[in-house]
Amino acid sequence: MYKWFLAWRYLHTKLIAFFGIASVSLCVAMVLVVMSVMGGFLDTIRERSRGLHSEILLETSSLQGFPFYGEFQEYLADHHADTVSMTTPVIYTYGIFRVPATKYTRPARVVGMRLNEYTQLNDFKQGLHYEHYFPGTTHLGPQRMPVGGIDANQRLVLPKDLEAANARWRESETDVEKKKNYEANPYEMAIYPPYVTTPIYGERVYAFGDDGPGYVGPKNSGVIIGCDMLNERRDDGDFDRFLARGADIAVTLMPISPGGNVTGEPPVRLPLRYVDDSRTGIYEIDDLCIYVDFDMLQHKLAMDPQALADGGMSRARINQMLIGLHDGTDLETGKAVVSAAWEKFLDSLGNKPSLMDVNMLNHTSVMTWEDMQRPFIQAVEKEKVLVTLLFSLISLVAMALVGCVFYMIVEKKTRDIGILKAIGASARGVAGLFVAYALAVGICGAILGTGLGVVFVWNINDIQSFLASLNPQLRVWSPEVYSFDKIPEIVKTWDAIGVAVVAVLASVAGSIIPATIAGRIWPVKALRYE
Repeated sequence: MYKWFLAWRYLHTKLIAFFGIASVSLCVAMVLVVMSVMGGFLDTIRERSRGLHSEILLETSSLQGFPFYGEFQEYLADHHADTVSMTTPVIYTYGIFRVPATKYTRPARVVGMRLNEYTQLNDFKQGLHYEHYFPGTTHLGPQRMPVGGIDANQRLVLPKDLEAANARWRESETDVEKKKNYEANPYEMAIYPPYVTTPIYGERVYAFGDDGPGYVGPKNSGVIIGCDMLNERRDDGDFDRFLARGADIAVTLMPISPGGNVTGEPPVRLPLRYVDDSRTGIYEIDDLCIYVDFDMLQHKLAMDPQALADGGMSRARINQMLIGLHDGTDLETGKAVVSAAWEKFLDSLGNKPSLMDVNMLNHTSVMTWEDMQRPFIQAVEKEKVLVTLLFSLISLVAMALVGCVFYMIVEKKTRDIGILKAIGASARGVAGLFVAYALAVGICGAILGTGLGVVFVWNINDIQSFLASLNPQLRVWSPEVYSFDKIPEIVKTWDAIGVAVVAVLASVAGSIIPATIAGRIWPVKALRYE
């Protein structure tokens, strides 16, 4: 009993103990922050990668694509309906993106999709900005530009379908603060004319004219734009926009023949209409990709059936097929099923494929969403282990410091040790006193360090914003470098518990040698000390 009594007394009466507590706290906080950020980085990669794709992908490594995709969709539906839930084709290419009103021009990766099918296989819909506030109004079909105006009550309003969609959102939204923020500033008014840009950036931008709410301009196919391509990122991580929804967009493409050559035709210019922007959370995608209607893009790129010189027809081509699995289907099992089905399907084609078709089919492969990102995921996993190991080695300083602190205490408490032994305390009991003392130091340090680390991680983006406000050079997290637009802010419970337990054990281990020395001191020598 005396061991715990004296350990507690030493803990709160001796200033030197607080140096040990401080060292343990700082090391725990440091390792926990590193593990949380790196672990959150890895989890975000996995989550966002899964959200970008379906479970299984059939993809080609060449821009000219591959044929027979429609027949393979039917084959999967006929033979593997118990495993495959649905499929959808995707086309991707590269082009020149331009905003005619501002002359802003840059390269872009153009993705052709069937939006309703695509969003059933991944989380793409969750990142659509205007679709969130005006549900059901984002589509990629031909459409005109929405223009707001003044109604009979002298209020600025949008066209009826947009107002009705927004009313549905307000009825279903449970976040009172979000609705309050929307009501405070529903949208910014774009300049009229040309009513496509606004001098004051806003979260939502619409054109407003003198003729009342309605739609203007020709019907152009819609385009969804990556949020980092046009918008300005705010300090809170959200975006301010300057371009009105429905503004004209021009994209120039260069069709590729089945043989992989430029067709020789003039570049294709697509007049499009900005309908929404997408936020996947992965900077490289949000800063590069735009999304258009699959059938329109396939036709414009001459990837639909084309008349051949010999009188026949070429086969339609795509670059990627997303394949969804039924709930509960193991990912690797699904990949094995689809891979086997693809091989059997190719064998069943016999002599149907031409030599050019065979060349394109040879570039295809079946992958899971994990396979798509495996090199990146593995690199981050190794980086997490390496960084955690390095910081853990640095944290051994805490163990050494605890050892030094306790050695100094043993030297200072030699007389106390002599008295304890003189009244009957055993060597093991005296050693146990200092081990209990170290245990108390470790527990206090682990609790304080865990709290400090958790609070730091939860506020790490705010801390970075504050430092950047003092000096832009202090902004350590750049989305251009680290791919993601925010630092991960999640602390896993078991990570915190593990770090805390290791810290306590390290504190106890650091006290073993001084405790052993204390236990071996002879009472006579101790009482004669000074």
